[in-house]
Amino acid sequence: MLRSIHDLKNFSIQAADGEVGHVTDFYFDDEKWVIRYLVVDAGNWLSNRKVLITPISIGTPDWDANILPVALSMEQVKNSPAIDTDKPVSRQHENDYLGYYGYPGYWGGAGLWGVGMYPDLMMEGYVNNTAPVEDPGRATQIELAIQADQDRHANDDTHLRSCKEITGYTLNASDGDIGKISGMLVDEKNWAIRYLIIDTGHWWSGHQVLIAVQWIDAFLWTEQSVKVSMTRSEIKNAPLYEPDIPFGRELELQIHQHYHRRTSYWTHE
Repeated sequence: MLRSIHDLKNFSIQAADGEVGHVTDFYFDDEKWVIRYLVVDAGNWLSNRKVLITPISIGTPDWDANILPVALSMEQVKNSPAIDTDKPVSRQHENDYLGYYGYPGYWGGAGLWGVGMYPDLMMEGYVNNTAPVEDPGRATQIELAIQADQDRHANDDTHLRSCKEITGYTLNASDGDIGKISGMLVDEKNWAIRYLIIDTGHWWSGHQVLIAVQWIDAFLWTEQSVKVSMTRSEIKNAPLYEPDIPFGRELELQIHQHYHRRTSYWTHE
């Protein structure tokens, strides 16, 4: 199921022994379009310090109560590496953070999370991000190969962007501007960003439409805009996104058919 980033803000992060704080923002990977970290305001118990929480540590959410449980203790969070959320997150900081919690790096490998698709399968006991391997020798070989790949990418530049940062970026159609980014839809199982929510604003008041991230031609960061090879008319006449109406595969198919896009994330993955 897909969830709106807007709805996930202010979710409570619950550690094993108490409430850590509330979600205020998200860092996403602009290469693979995956939420890598949740930015959490820890409130008074940590002097309003902000901490990062990776989806690797998140358990089964309680969507009705707006709670994201994590397999961490309050003490672990308290002693985690500090982060200045007003500055870019470096790969060295990621190494320090993931190393502190004992998590492997997500970079390296063709999957969304290492060589696999789901963050929780990066926890200790799983190899190749699929299932525990019973043969110790084979498990060691796989782990060494994965570690070697991660080491090769250990000093790469990160591709982390703030979801809050890109809210308001302009959508450039092939024949002119058409709207602004007002949110994102995220897959609740692997935290992949599936669609940008576009508010057409004064172009067509009250209209919100979706653009799949694989249809984006370019993100022009310095110009604060996104470029797509679709006309304004195509986008104007696309099926509307209505937040209060359940969003399912049927509407996704309608959107893909409207734009004549045959490839989809659910068939590709």
